[in-house]
Amino acid sequence: MTKTHIRARQQTGSMLIEVLIAILIFSIGILGIVGLQASAVTASTDARYRSEAALLANELIGRMWASDRTQTTLQAAYDSSTGTGAAYTAWAWSGTSGTAGTQSTPAKGTVLQTLPGALTNLPTVVITPVAATSLPSSLVTITIFWQAPNENSRHNYVVTAQIGG
Repeated sequence: MTKTHIRARQQTGSMLIEVLIAILIFSIGILGIVGLQASAVTASTDARYRSEAALLANELIGRMWASDRTQTTLQAAYDSSTGTGAAYTAWAWSGTSGTAGTQSTPAKGTVLQTLPGALTNLPTVVITPVAATSLPSSLVTITIFWQAPNENSRHNYVVTAQIGG
């Protein structure tokens, strides 16, 4: 036998091993891309819920600024500790459209209908007086909760505003 024929027999199958290694490296890359895609979808969904919570909280603050801003009126209409204020219930679940929702079936565009899991974690609105100002004002703290589908932890968004005068 010649030297080249012996060398060719020794290299038999080396191309198959190279192809298998290339396929393995390619598969690992594809799995990494799939994992990144899943993470991106989760982050995008969380950002969507957080921005919706921010918009809903800012909507409520806007309603407060447009209404009578005295301490007693704000507490009677918006404070969630009683849960009976007309402005709070309209924002949280009943809505302002012609077909009013209930707490168990909230109207479209309300907090409980917009954010998932909000029915079990009602939003809170706390109104406290601010005494160290020349004009009477109130410190409003709004906390909105939600729990994304297939998640065990609940998320929250907290905003604080000073309203008065």
